Amino acid sequence: MENNILQIIYLIASVTFILGLKYLGNPGTARKGNLIAAFGMALAIFATIFLYKNEEGNNLGNLQYIFGGILLGTIIGWLAAKKVQMTAMPEMVSLFNGMGGACAMLISAIEFNHIITSLNEAPAFFLLVLGENGFNPFAGILLTIITGLVIGSVSFAGSIIAWGKLSGKVKDKSFPFQQFINVGMLLVILFFSYQVVAMKSEQFVTIFYLVWFLALLYGVLFVLPIGGADMPVVISLLNSFTGVAAACGGFLYDNKVMLVGGILVGSAGTLLTIVMCKAMNRSLLNVLIGNFGGSAKGEALTSASFQGSVKEVKASDAAILMKYAKKVIIVPGYGLAVAQAQHVVHDLENLLESEGVEVKYAIHPVAGRMPGHMNVLLAESNVSYDKLIEMEQVNPEFSTTDVVLVVGANDVVNPAAKTDPSSPIYGMPILEVENAAHVIVNKRSMKAGYAGIENELFYKPKTSMLFGDAKKALTELVTEIKNLG
Repeated sequence: MENNILQIIYLIASVTFILGLKYLGNPGTARKGNLIAAFGMALAIFATIFLYKNEEGNNLGNLQYIFGGILLGTIIGWLAAKKVQMTAMPEMVSLFNGMGGACAMLISAIEFNHIITSLNEAPAFFLLVLGENGFNPFAGILLTIITGLVIGSVSFAGSIIAWGKLSGKVKDKSFPFQQFINVGMLLVILFFSYQVVAMKSEQFVTIFYLVWFLALLYGVLFVLPIGGADMPVVISLLNSFTGVAAACGGFLYDNKVMLVGGILVGSAGTLLTIVMCKAMNRSLLNVLIGNFGGSAKGEALTSASFQGSVKEVKASDAAILMKYAKKVIIVPGYGLAVAQAQHVVHDLENLLESEGVEVKYAIHPVAGRMPGHMNVLLAESNVSYDKLIEMEQVNPEFSTTDVVLVVGANDVVNPAAKTDPSSPIYGMPILEVENAAHVIVNKRSMKAGYAGIENELFYKPKTSMLFGDAKKALTELVTEIKNLG
Protein backbone atom coordinates (compact mmCIF):
# COMPACT_ATOMS: atom_id res chain seq x y z
CA MET A 1 0.00 0.00 0.00
CA GLU A 2 2.75 2.44 0.99
CA ASN A 3 4.68 1.62 -2.18
CA ASN A 4 1.62 2.40 -4.33
CA ILE A 5 1.20 5.74 -2.59
CA LEU A 6 4.89 6.45 -3.15
CA GLN A 7 4.58 5.78 -6.89
CA ILE A 8 1.58 8.12 -7.10
CA ILE A 9 3.58 10.84 -5.34
CA TYR A 10 6.46 10.25 -7.77
CA LEU A 11 4.01 10.73 -10.63
CA ILE A 12 2.74 14.00 -9.12
CA ALA A 13 6.33 15.20 -8.60
CA SER A 14 7.20 14.34 -12.22
CA VAL A 15 4.24 16.41 -13.42
CA THR A 16 5.42 19.37 -11.32
CA PHE A 17 8.86 19.11 -13.00
CA ILE A 18 7.24 19.27 -16.44
CA LEU A 19 5.00 22.19 -15.45
CA GLY A 20 7.94 23.98 -13.86
CA LEU A 21 10.00 23.60 -17.02
CA LYS A 22 7.12 24.93 -19.11
CA TYR A 23 6.77 28.00 -16.89
CA LEU A 24 10.52 28.58 -16.96
CA GLY A 25 10.21 29.21 -20.69
CA ASN A 26 8.70 32.64 -20.04
CA PRO A 27 10.30 35.36 -17.87
CA GLY A 28 6.90 36.33 -16.49
CA THR A 29 6.19 32.86 -15.11
CA ALA A 30 9.74 31.66 -14.43
CA ARG A 31 9.55 32.31 -10.68
CA LYS A 32 6.30 30.35 -10.42
CA GLY A 33 7.82 27.49 -12.41
CA ASN A 34 10.83 27.36 -10.12
CA LEU A 35 8.62 27.17 -7.02
CA ILE A 36 6.38 24.47 -8.52
CA ALA A 37 9.34 22.27 -9.46
CA ALA A 38 10.95 22.83 -6.04
CA PHE A 39 7.73 21.81 -4.32
CA GLY A 40 7.62 18.62 -6.40
CA MET A 41 11.21 17.79 -5.51
CA ALA A 42 10.58 18.34 -1.77
CA LEU A 43 7.46 16.17 -2.00
CA ALA A 44 9.41 13.34 -3.67
CA ILE A 45 12.26 13.54 -1.14
CA PHE A 46 10.08 13.36 1.96
CA ALA A 47 7.84 10.69 0.44
CA THR A 48 10.93 8.55 -0.18
CA ILE A 49 12.17 9.04 3.37
CA PHE A 50 8.90 8.06 5.04
CA LEU A 51 7.23 5.66 2.58
CA TYR A 52 10.03 3.76 0.82
CA LYS A 53 10.57 0.13 1.86
CA ASN A 54 13.37 -2.15 0.71
CA GLU A 55 13.00 -5.83 -0.25
CA GLU A 56 13.03 -6.81 3.44
CA GLY A 57 10.18 -4.38 4.13
CA ASN A 58 12.31 -1.91 6.09
CA ASN A 59 12.16 1.88 5.83
CA LEU A 60 15.24 4.00 5.24
CA GLY A 61 17.69 4.12 8.13
CA ASN A 62 20.19 6.73 9.32
CA LEU A 63 17.51 9.42 9.29
CA GLN A 64 19.65 11.66 11.49
CA TYR A 65 22.29 11.84 8.75
CA ILE A 66 19.70 12.33 6.02
CA PHE A 67 17.99 15.23 7.77
CA GLY A 68 21.33 16.63 8.87
CA GLY A 69 22.47 16.72 5.26
CA ILE A 70 19.21 18.28 4.09
CA LEU A 71 19.43 20.98 6.78
CA LEU A 72 23.09 21.74 6.11
CA GLY A 73 22.61 21.88 2.34
CA THR A 74 19.52 24.07 2.67
CA ILE A 75 21.32 26.59 4.87
CA ILE A 76 24.41 26.75 2.65
CA GLY A 77 22.39 26.99 -0.58
CA TRP A 78 20.00 29.60 0.82
CA LEU A 79 22.75 31.86 2.16
CA ALA A 80 24.85 31.53 -1.00
CA ALA A 81 21.91 32.36 -3.26
CA LYS A 82 20.85 35.33 -1.12
CA LYS A 83 24.34 36.84 -0.98
CA VAL A 84 25.41 36.28 -4.59
CA GLN A 85 25.65 39.34 -6.83
CA MET A 86 23.94 39.21 -10.22
CA THR A 87 27.35 39.42 -11.89
CA ALA A 88 28.42 36.26 -10.05
CA MET A 89 25.26 34.30 -10.89
CA PRO A 90 26.86 32.38 -13.81
CA GLU A 91 29.67 30.95 -11.68
CA MET A 92 27.17 30.04 -8.94
CA VAL A 93 25.07 28.15 -11.50
CA SER A 94 28.21 26.37 -12.67
CA LEU A 95 29.20 25.49 -9.10
CA PHE A 96 25.74 24.15 -8.21
CA ASN A 97 25.68 22.14 -11.42
CA GLY A 98 29.04 20.66 -10.47
CA MET A 99 27.57 19.51 -7.16
CA GLY A 100 24.85 17.66 -9.07
CA GLY A 101 27.48 15.93 -11.18
CA ALA A 102 29.41 15.00 -8.03
CA CYS A 103 26.28 13.39 -6.55
CA ALA A 104 25.73 11.25 -9.66
CA MET A 105 29.43 10.34 -9.68
CA LEU A 106 29.37 9.22 -6.03
CA ILE A 107 26.14 7.26 -6.51
CA SER A 108 27.83 5.24 -9.26
CA ALA A 109 30.90 4.60 -7.11
CA ILE A 110 28.79 3.46 -4.14
CA GLU A 111 26.66 1.13 -6.24
CA PHE A 112 29.78 -0.37 -7.85
CA ASN A 113 31.16 -1.13 -4.40
CA HIS A 114 27.87 -2.84 -3.52
CA ILE A 115 28.32 -5.17 -6.50
CA ILE A 116 31.92 -5.91 -5.55
CA THR A 117 30.82 -6.72 -2.01
CA SER A 118 28.20 -9.20 -3.25
CA LEU A 119 30.72 -10.85 -5.59
CA ASN A 120 33.31 -11.20 -2.84
CA GLU A 121 30.72 -12.95 -0.70
CA ALA A 122 30.19 -15.55 -3.46
CA PRO A 123 33.64 -16.38 -4.90
CA ALA A 124 32.35 -19.32 -6.95
CA PHE A 125 29.84 -17.08 -8.67
CA PHE A 126 32.58 -14.48 -9.11
CA LEU A 127 34.66 -16.99 -11.06
CA LEU A 128 31.62 -17.89 -13.17
CA VAL A 129 31.11 -14.25 -14.07
CA LEU A 130 34.73 -13.91 -15.15
CA GLY A 131 34.70 -17.10 -17.18
CA GLU A 132 34.88 -16.94 -20.96
CA ASN A 133 31.44 -18.47 -21.45
CA GLY A 134 29.91 -17.22 -18.22
CA PHE A 135 26.76 -15.12 -18.33
CA ASN A 136 27.25 -11.70 -16.77
CA PRO A 137 23.98 -10.73 -15.09
CA PHE A 138 25.55 -7.44 -13.95
CA ALA A 139 26.27 -6.14 -17.47
CA GLY A 140 23.20 -3.90 -17.61
CA ILE A 141 23.66 -2.36 -14.19
CA LEU A 142 27.41 -1.97 -14.74
CA LEU A 143 26.73 -0.13 -17.99
CA THR A 144 24.44 2.27 -16.12
CA ILE A 145 26.99 2.68 -13.33
CA ILE A 146 29.93 3.39 -15.63
CA THR A 147 27.85 5.81 -17.73
CA GLY A 148 26.78 7.75 -14.65
CA LEU A 149 30.34 7.71 -13.32
CA VAL A 150 31.94 9.05 -16.51
CA ILE A 151 29.33 11.69 -17.29
CA GLY A 152 29.00 12.78 -13.66
CA SER A 153 32.78 13.05 -13.26
CA VAL A 154 33.15 15.10 -16.45
CA SER A 155 30.30 17.36 -15.34
CA PHE A 156 31.75 17.81 -11.84
CA ALA A 157 35.35 18.50 -12.89
CA GLY A 158 34.32 20.63 -15.87
CA SER A 159 31.86 22.70 -13.82
CA ILE A 160 34.47 23.41 -11.14
CA ILE A 161 36.93 24.61 -13.80
CA ALA A 162 34.16 26.71 -15.40
CA TRP A 163 33.39 28.21 -11.99
CA GLY A 164 37.07 29.06 -11.54
CA LYS A 165 37.36 30.62 -14.98
CA LEU A 166 34.19 32.71 -14.62
CA SER A 167 35.29 33.96 -11.20
CA GLY A 168 38.79 34.78 -12.45
CA LYS A 169 40.52 32.14 -10.30
CA VAL A 170 41.52 29.91 -13.25
CA LYS A 171 43.14 31.18 -16.44
CA ASP A 172 42.64 29.83 -19.96
CA LYS A 173 45.21 27.16 -20.74
CA SER A 174 45.73 25.09 -23.86
CA PHE A 175 48.33 22.48 -24.72
CA PRO A 176 49.95 21.34 -27.97
CA PHE A 177 47.74 18.82 -29.79
CA GLN A 178 44.89 19.55 -27.36
CA GLN A 179 42.26 18.16 -29.76
CA PHE A 180 44.08 14.87 -30.26
CA ILE A 181 44.74 14.51 -26.53
CA ASN A 182 41.04 14.97 -25.71
CA VAL A 183 39.84 12.61 -28.44
CA GLY A 184 42.44 10.03 -27.46
CA MET A 185 41.44 10.24 -23.81
CA LEU A 186 37.77 9.74 -24.72
CA LEU A 187 38.66 6.60 -26.68
CA VAL A 188 40.72 5.26 -23.77
CA ILE A 189 37.84 5.93 -21.36
CA LEU A 190 35.43 4.09 -23.66
CA PHE A 191 37.80 1.12 -24.02
CA PHE A 192 38.36 0.72 -20.28
CA SER A 193 34.65 1.27 -19.60
CA TYR A 194 33.93 -1.73 -21.83
CA GLN A 195 36.44 -3.77 -19.83
CA VAL A 196 34.51 -2.94 -16.65
CA VAL A 197 31.06 -3.64 -18.07
CA ALA A 198 32.07 -6.94 -19.70
CA MET A 199 34.29 -7.97 -16.75
CA LYS A 200 36.89 -9.17 -19.24
CA SER A 201 39.74 -8.70 -16.80
CA GLU A 202 40.25 -9.85 -13.23
CA GLN A 203 41.55 -6.32 -12.62
CA PHE A 204 38.24 -4.74 -13.59
CA VAL A 205 37.92 -3.15 -10.13
CA THR A 206 41.24 -1.34 -10.60
CA ILE A 207 40.20 -0.39 -14.12
CA PHE A 208 36.98 1.11 -12.72
CA TYR A 209 38.94 3.54 -10.57
CA LEU A 210 41.26 4.27 -13.50
CA VAL A 211 38.20 5.23 -15.58
CA TRP A 212 37.02 7.46 -12.73
CA PHE A 213 40.39 9.25 -12.65
CA LEU A 214 40.53 9.66 -16.44
CA ALA A 215 36.95 11.02 -16.54
CA LEU A 216 37.84 13.67 -13.94
CA LEU A 217 40.99 14.55 -15.87
CA TYR A 218 39.04 14.79 -19.12
CA GLY A 219 36.54 17.15 -17.47
CA VAL A 220 39.43 19.46 -16.59
CA LEU A 221 41.10 19.28 -20.02
CA PHE A 222 37.74 19.67 -21.75
CA VAL A 223 36.96 23.06 -20.17
CA LEU A 224 40.44 24.45 -19.46
CA PRO A 225 41.21 25.83 -22.97
CA ILE A 226 37.74 27.31 -23.45
CA GLY A 227 37.40 30.99 -22.76
CA GLY A 228 35.91 34.28 -23.78
CA ALA A 229 32.37 34.51 -25.05
CA ASP A 230 32.12 30.74 -25.46
CA MET A 231 31.55 29.89 -21.80
CA PRO A 232 27.70 30.11 -21.88
CA VAL A 233 27.60 27.15 -24.25
CA VAL A 234 29.92 25.12 -22.02
CA ILE A 235 27.78 25.79 -18.93
CA SER A 236 24.69 24.67 -20.84
CA LEU A 237 26.41 21.51 -22.07
CA LEU A 238 27.68 20.60 -18.60
CA ASN A 239 24.17 21.12 -17.27
CA SER A 240 22.85 18.56 -19.76
CA PHE A 241 25.61 16.15 -18.68
CA THR A 242 24.45 16.40 -15.07
CA GLY A 243 20.89 15.61 -16.13
CA VAL A 244 21.98 12.47 -17.99
CA ALA A 245 24.08 11.36 -15.01
CA ALA A 246 21.10 11.89 -12.68
CA ALA A 247 18.92 9.80 -15.02
CA CYS A 248 21.45 6.97 -14.68
CA GLY A 249 20.93 7.18 -10.92
CA GLY A 250 17.20 6.85 -11.53
CA PHE A 251 17.84 3.63 -13.44
CA LEU A 252 20.04 2.27 -10.67
CA TYR A 253 17.47 2.84 -7.95
CA ASP A 254 14.41 2.21 -10.14
CA ASN A 255 13.31 5.67 -9.05
CA LYS A 256 10.81 7.14 -11.51
CA VAL A 257 10.98 10.73 -10.32
CA MET A 258 14.78 10.77 -10.39
CA LEU A 259 14.69 9.33 -13.89
CA VAL A 260 12.14 11.86 -15.16
CA GLY A 261 13.99 14.78 -13.55
CA GLY A 262 17.30 13.69 -15.06
CA ILE A 263 15.80 13.23 -18.52
CA LEU A 264 14.16 16.67 -18.39
CA VAL A 265 17.38 18.38 -17.32
CA GLY A 266 19.43 16.45 -19.84
CA SER A 267 17.12 17.09 -22.78
CA ALA A 268 16.49 20.74 -21.90
CA GLY A 269 20.23 21.32 -21.46
CA THR A 270 20.96 19.66 -24.78
CA LEU A 271 18.38 21.76 -26.63
CA LEU A 272 19.72 24.92 -24.98
CA THR A 273 23.25 23.92 -25.97
CA ILE A 274 22.16 23.56 -29.59
CA VAL A 275 20.50 26.99 -29.45
CA MET A 276 23.66 28.49 -27.91
CA CYS A 277 25.87 26.86 -30.54
CA LYS A 278 23.67 28.33 -33.25
CA ALA A 279 23.79 31.75 -31.57
CA MET A 280 27.60 31.53 -31.38
CA ASN A 281 27.95 29.90 -34.81
CA ARG A 282 29.95 27.07 -33.29
CA SER A 283 30.08 23.32 -33.79
CA LEU A 284 29.03 21.05 -30.94
CA LEU A 285 31.78 18.66 -32.03
CA ASN A 286 34.34 21.40 -31.40
CA VAL A 287 32.97 21.79 -27.89
CA LEU A 288 33.45 18.09 -27.19
CA ILE A 289 37.05 18.01 -28.40
CA GLY A 290 38.05 21.20 -26.66
CA ASN A 291 38.51 23.41 -29.72
CA PHE A 292 35.75 25.76 -28.76
CA GLY A 293 36.32 29.42 -29.47
CA GLY A 294 37.71 28.74 -32.92
CA SER A 295 41.05 29.56 -34.42
CA ALA A 296 41.40 32.58 -36.57
CA LYS A 297 42.61 32.20 -40.11
CA GLY A 298 44.51 35.44 -39.86
CA GLU A 299 45.02 38.40 -37.57
CA ALA A 300 41.85 39.87 -36.14
CA LEU A 301 41.33 43.54 -36.82
CA THR A 302 42.91 45.98 -34.39
CA SER A 303 42.14 49.67 -33.84
CA ALA A 304 44.82 50.57 -36.39
CA SER A 305 42.87 48.66 -39.05
CA PHE A 306 39.70 50.73 -38.69
CA GLN A 307 38.74 53.78 -40.70
CA GLY A 308 37.65 56.79 -38.68
CA SER A 309 38.17 57.76 -35.04
CA VAL A 310 36.41 57.37 -31.73
CA LYS A 311 33.90 60.14 -31.02
CA GLU A 312 33.09 60.85 -27.37
CA VAL A 313 29.74 62.27 -26.32
CA LYS A 314 28.77 64.05 -23.10
CA ALA A 315 25.70 63.08 -21.09
CA SER A 316 24.06 66.42 -21.93
CA ASP A 317 24.33 65.84 -25.68
CA ALA A 318 23.19 62.24 -25.38
CA ALA A 319 20.20 63.42 -23.36
CA ILE A 320 19.08 65.79 -26.14
CA LEU A 321 19.46 63.04 -28.73
CA MET A 322 17.36 60.57 -26.73
CA LYS A 323 14.71 63.00 -25.45
CA TYR A 324 13.69 64.05 -28.95
CA ALA A 325 13.90 60.59 -30.49
CA LYS A 326 10.79 58.66 -31.51
CA LYS A 327 12.23 55.22 -30.88
CA VAL A 328 15.07 54.06 -28.60
CA ILE A 329 16.39 50.52 -28.22
CA ILE A 330 18.58 49.67 -25.22
CA VAL A 331 21.12 46.84 -25.55
CA PRO A 332 22.14 45.53 -22.11
CA GLY A 333 25.41 43.69 -21.52
CA TYR A 334 27.68 42.43 -18.79
CA GLY A 335 28.83 45.96 -17.95
CA LEU A 336 25.27 46.77 -16.90
CA ALA A 337 25.35 43.84 -14.47
CA VAL A 338 28.79 44.77 -13.11
CA ALA A 339 27.66 48.32 -12.34
CA GLN A 340 24.31 47.11 -10.92
CA ALA A 341 22.66 49.71 -13.15
CA GLN A 342 19.50 47.76 -13.97
CA HIS A 343 17.33 50.01 -11.78
CA VAL A 344 18.74 53.19 -13.31
CA VAL A 345 18.17 51.92 -16.85
CA HIS A 346 14.55 51.22 -15.88
CA ASP A 347 14.28 54.80 -14.60
CA LEU A 348 15.65 56.00 -17.94
CA GLU A 349 13.09 53.88 -19.77
CA ASN A 350 10.20 55.33 -17.71
CA LEU A 351 11.46 58.87 -18.20
CA LEU A 352 11.77 58.50 -21.99
CA GLU A 353 8.31 56.95 -22.22
CA SER A 354 6.86 59.88 -20.28
CA GLU A 355 8.32 62.06 -23.07
CA GLY A 356 6.52 60.00 -25.71
CA VAL A 357 9.54 57.91 -26.76
CA GLU A 358 9.05 54.23 -27.64
CA VAL A 359 11.58 52.15 -25.67
CA LYS A 360 12.54 48.49 -26.13
CA TYR A 361 15.36 46.20 -24.99
CA ALA A 362 17.32 44.06 -27.46
CA ILE A 363 18.39 40.75 -25.90
CA HIS A 364 21.15 38.65 -27.46
CA PRO A 365 21.04 34.91 -26.58
CA VAL A 366 24.53 35.01 -25.06
CA ALA A 367 24.63 38.54 -23.65
CA GLY A 368 26.27 38.44 -20.23
CA ARG A 369 27.87 35.24 -18.98
CA MET A 370 25.04 32.74 -19.33
CA PRO A 371 21.77 32.23 -21.23
CA GLY A 372 19.01 34.44 -19.84
CA HIS A 373 21.44 36.55 -17.78
CA MET A 374 20.06 39.86 -19.08
CA ASN A 375 16.44 38.74 -18.76
CA VAL A 376 16.90 37.94 -15.09
CA LEU A 377 18.85 41.16 -14.49
CA LEU A 378 16.17 43.39 -16.01
CA ALA A 379 13.35 41.44 -14.38
CA GLU A 380 14.96 42.33 -11.05
CA SER A 381 14.25 46.01 -11.77
CA ASN A 382 10.64 45.28 -12.87
CA VAL A 383 11.19 45.91 -16.57
CA SER A 384 8.07 44.73 -18.42
CA TYR A 385 8.69 41.34 -20.04
CA ASP A 386 7.03 42.34 -23.31
CA LYS A 387 9.77 44.94 -23.82
CA LEU A 388 12.52 42.31 -23.85
CA ILE A 389 12.84 41.51 -27.55
CA GLU A 390 14.96 38.60 -28.77
CA MET A 391 17.62 39.09 -31.44
CA GLU A 392 15.68 37.59 -34.36
CA GLN A 393 12.67 39.85 -33.73
CA VAL A 394 14.55 43.06 -32.92
CA ASN A 395 17.18 43.09 -35.71
CA PRO A 396 14.73 44.27 -38.42
CA GLU A 397 13.71 47.17 -36.14
CA PHE A 398 17.13 48.80 -35.90
CA SER A 399 16.78 50.41 -39.32
CA THR A 400 13.74 52.33 -38.04
CA THR A 401 15.32 53.24 -34.69
CA ASP A 402 16.54 56.76 -33.92
CA VAL A 403 18.92 55.91 -31.08
CA VAL A 404 20.44 52.67 -29.82
CA LEU A 405 21.97 52.80 -26.34
CA VAL A 406 24.48 50.00 -25.81
CA VAL A 407 25.22 49.55 -22.11
CA GLY A 408 28.21 47.37 -21.33
CA ALA A 409 27.80 45.06 -24.32
CA ASN A 410 30.64 44.48 -26.74
CA ASP A 411 31.01 41.22 -28.69
CA VAL A 412 27.26 40.81 -29.34
CA VAL A 413 27.22 44.09 -31.34
CA ASN A 414 30.59 43.69 -33.07
CA PRO A 415 30.25 43.96 -36.89
CA ALA A 416 33.40 41.84 -37.27
CA ALA A 417 31.14 38.83 -36.84
CA LYS A 418 29.78 39.64 -40.31
CA THR A 419 32.69 41.35 -42.04
CA ASP A 420 35.99 39.89 -40.81
CA PRO A 421 36.66 36.20 -41.69
CA SER A 422 39.82 36.29 -39.54
CA SER A 423 37.88 37.20 -36.38
CA PRO A 424 37.28 34.50 -33.73
CA ILE A 425 33.59 35.51 -33.66
CA TYR A 426 33.11 35.49 -37.43
CA GLY A 427 29.73 34.04 -38.34
CA MET A 428 28.19 34.65 -34.91
CA PRO A 429 24.73 36.27 -35.22
CA ILE A 430 24.83 39.73 -33.66
CA LEU A 431 22.51 42.59 -32.81
CA GLU A 432 22.73 44.79 -35.91
CA VAL A 433 22.79 48.09 -34.04
CA GLU A 434 24.87 49.79 -36.73
CA ASN A 435 21.69 50.04 -38.84
CA ALA A 436 20.19 52.61 -36.45
CA ALA A 437 20.41 56.37 -37.09
CA HIS A 438 22.56 56.94 -33.98
CA VAL A 439 24.44 54.56 -31.66
CA ILE A 440 25.55 55.55 -28.16
CA VAL A 441 27.89 53.07 -26.49
CA ASN A 442 28.47 53.25 -22.76
CA LYS A 443 31.76 51.64 -21.64
CA ARG A 444 34.29 52.27 -18.93
CA SER A 445 37.11 52.41 -21.49
CA MET A 446 38.13 51.20 -24.93
CA LYS A 447 39.24 47.87 -23.48
CA ALA A 448 38.32 44.82 -25.58
CA GLY A 449 35.32 42.72 -24.62
CA TYR A 450 35.08 39.16 -23.31
CA ALA A 451 36.26 37.66 -26.61
CA GLY A 452 39.41 39.83 -26.41
CA ILE A 453 39.02 41.58 -29.78
CA GLU A 454 38.54 45.17 -30.94
CA ASN A 455 35.10 46.41 -31.98
CA GLU A 456 34.78 48.16 -35.34
CA LEU A 457 31.44 49.62 -34.24
CA PHE A 458 33.18 52.13 -31.96
CA TYR A 459 34.93 53.74 -34.93
CA LYS A 460 31.88 54.20 -37.16
CA PRO A 461 30.65 57.76 -37.88
CA LYS A 462 27.20 57.10 -36.36
CA THR A 463 28.66 55.85 -33.07
CA SER A 464 29.36 58.02 -30.01
CA MET A 465 31.11 56.76 -26.87
CA LEU A 466 29.70 57.65 -23.45
CA PHE A 467 32.58 56.69 -21.17
CA GLY A 468 32.17 55.86 -17.49
CA ASP A 469 30.62 53.44 -15.03
CA ALA A 470 27.19 52.42 -16.32
CA LYS A 471 25.30 53.37 -13.16
CA LYS A 472 26.95 56.78 -12.91
CA ALA A 473 26.66 57.52 -16.63
CA LEU A 474 22.99 56.53 -16.81
CA THR A 475 22.19 58.53 -13.66
CA GLU A 476 23.74 61.61 -15.27
CA LEU A 477 21.79 60.90 -18.43
CA VAL A 478 18.52 60.74 -16.49
CA THR A 479 19.36 63.99 -14.70
CA GLU A 480 20.19 65.79 -17.96
CA ILE A 481 16.91 64.64 -19.58
CA LYS A 482 14.96 65.93 -16.59
CA ASN A 483 16.80 69.26 -16.78
CA LEU A 484 15.69 69.68 -20.38
CA GLY A 485 12.15 70.17 -19.03
